[in-house]
Amino acid sequence: MFALDRVGDDVAPRGCPHAEAEQEFISTVAYWRRWLSASRYRGRWRETVHRSALTLKLLTYAPTGAIVAAPTTSLPEQIGGERNWDYRYVWIRDAAFCVYALLRLGFTGEAEAFMRFLADRVTRHGNGCSSGPLQVMYGIDGRTGLTECELDHLEGYRGSTPVRIGNAAAQQLQLDIYGALIDSVYLYDKWGQPISSDHWDAVCALVDWVCDHWNQPDEGIWETRGGRKNFLYSRLMCWVAIERAIRMANHHGLPANMPHWAQTRDGIYRKIMRRGWSPARQAFVQHEDDDVLDAAVLMMPLTKFISPTDPKWLATLDALTADLVSDSLVYRYDPAASPDGLRGAEGTFSICSFWYVEALTRAGRLDEARLAFEKMLTYANHLGLYAEQVGHTGEQQGNFPQAFTHFALISAAFNLDRALG
Repeated sequence: MFALDRVGDDVAPRGCPHAEAEQEFISTVAYWRRWLSASRYRGRWRETVHRSALTLKLLTYAPTGAIVAAPTTSLPEQIGGERNWDYRYVWIRDAAFCVYALLRLGFTGEAEAFMRFLADRVTRHGNGCSSGPLQVMYGIDGRTGLTECELDHLEGYRGSTPVRIGNAAAQQLQLDIYGALIDSVYLYDKWGQPISSDHWDAVCALVDWVCDHWNQPDEGIWETRGGRKNFLYSRLMCWVAIERAIRMANHHGLPANMPHWAQTRDGIYRKIMRRGWSPARQAFVQHEDDDVLDAAVLMMPLTKFISPTDPKWLATLDALTADLVSDSLVYRYDPAASPDGLRGAEGTFSICSFWYVEALTRAGRLDEARLAFEKMLTYANHLGLYAEQVGHTGEQQGNFPQAFTHFALISAAFNLDRALG
């Protein structure tokens, strides 16, 4: 047996006696059992939910509280394709959603650590830049320089090139991150610790910026590389950012520019309902004034923007089921109908499949929701882990394990279990 010890900035191997190895193993098992004992979840699929919680914990960098999207780079979304990305960074959106899932289960310590990470980013980088007061993503130590480059001397997984390090999406404008971020602050204020005065000042600065910049095209949640567009999902999450901030201000009696915030929130709502709805498709669509479907709109009832039984939403759910759902697995959109600047196809998007379960649950279609959820459970590997996507023949595709997928599994299980009673 051998052990790897850190010596300065290097790692050196050494011999490891059997007794030491056994003791380290026992200590490791005890640590994880002790950590998991803090979970409040007692519902169905408990082992699966806890496996996902462990995965999110393992994706956390303890010194800063940062949560990475995945610990790998360049695992392809299509074998032989070019959709190969470096996910070893902290996406504001992904990590904020993970905080929601961890809070739901009772793990407030991890949520608190990430809140500190966020507060530091807002304080340091809140002076604004071309992509807004925050970057889309950061290094686990908070660094901002994530220049994307290709490693031409590597052949990639099963010959899938290019192999990339860094991620050019760090400089994109993705307006939806502010909704995910402020929603996580709202939930931490609700289930963790009340918001501090300094944090409230930072939230106000972000909401004021969103009020001034929401009505512009961006690259959106899917980080498209075909130019900025008026994504409905980005509008939706700007609405979330303002609406959650208004809730906190009202709850605590905090100072805020309430008339301006409320007017902007209502303006976003009206624009989504007027220009995000397609009479031809009888559905909410990907961009303003078009007919392309996008599974990201599954978040509309999940964020409480629209009632899960509203006739327009139920029509949208039916349209998504007809066009983007294949045997309970959900494609995020059709690249042929909505070019994203990249070649090649991709599999079904696992976070969208779990969003679909939750949307069915909230619409009261519990038999369909349970069937879709339990089908998704069969696509995990032998350790209960998921990549970003599921391919046509059931194989895992994309970086692995994916925080996005595991957070969505937890949320879907929590809400479906509660609805089943």
